[in-house]
Amino acid sequence: MSAPIRVTVWNEYRHEKTDQAVKDVYPDGIHTVIAGHLSEQGFSVRTATLDEPEHGLTEAVLAETDVLTWWGHMAHDEVSDEIVDRVHQHVITDGMGLIVLHSAHYSKILRKLMGTSCRLKTREADEKERIWVIEHGHSIVRGLPEYFEIPQTEMYGEPFDVPAPDTLVFVSWFQGGEVFRSGCCYHRGRGKVFYFGLGHETLPIYYQSEVQQVITNAVGWAAPAGGPELIFGDHPPLEKLDIE
Repeated sequence: MSAPIRVTVWNEYRHEKTDQAVKDVYPDGIHTVIAGHLSEQGFSVRTATLDEPEHGLTEAVLAETDVLTWWGHMAHDEVSDEIVDRVHQHVITDGMGLIVLHSAHYSKILRKLMGTSCRLKTREADEKERIWVIEHGHSIVRGLPEYFEIPQTEMYGEPFDVPAPDTLVFVSWFQGGEVFRSGCCYHRGRGKVFYFGLGHETLPIYYQSEVQQVITNAVGWAAPAGGPELIFGDHPPLEKLDIE
C-alpha cells in the first residue's frame, strides 16, 4: 500500500485577521477549510502561513511536501524572495507539485514559474460564474459534470497574461459576459503546476463540493511522478567515441 500524498496548504492568512467579512466566512482561515477537506480524502496534510518563520516553508517542510497549494492576495510582496526561490527549486528539481488558487495568480512564485506578469481583468459584483470542462478525459475533472456554477463570485477575465497552458482544463463564463481560462496545467522541470481561478475570500466558494473535488483531483495530478533526476552540464558519452 502506497504512502498518502503529503500536502502543504499555504495561505497568506491576513484577510481573515483584518476583515470581518472574510472572518465571517473563514473564521479559522481559508487554509483550514482546504486542509480539512483534503485530510478527509486521505491525504497527509499540514498548513503554513505567511507570518510563520520562513513563511512556514522551511527546507525541512518542503522536503516532506509532495504538493503545495498556495493562496495569497494582499501581501504578495511580503513573501521573501529567498522562500520563492526555495519553492521554485523544489518544483523544478524535486518535482513538487504546485496548485495556485484564485488571487495567487499574482504571487511571486507563479510569476517566476510563468515568466510573465500574470495580470488579468477583474470585477467585484457578486455575479454568477459558469465553469465548463474543456478537457473531458483529464484526471482533474474526475467526478464533475460537464459544467458547474458558482452563484456569486468575483469576475476574472481575459486577457490573462500567462503562457498558453500545456492543457486547458476549464474555461469560465461570467454573468457580465467575460470569459476566463480558469483551469490551466503546466509542466515546469520535473514539477507540475495547476492554476485554478476560483475562490474569492468573502464568498464561501471553498465549501462548494465541485470546487473541493477539483482541488482533490488536482493534488493527485500534481503529485511527483518519480521520474529521472535532471542532469545538466558536462557529461561523459554513453557510447565509446572513436574520435581522433
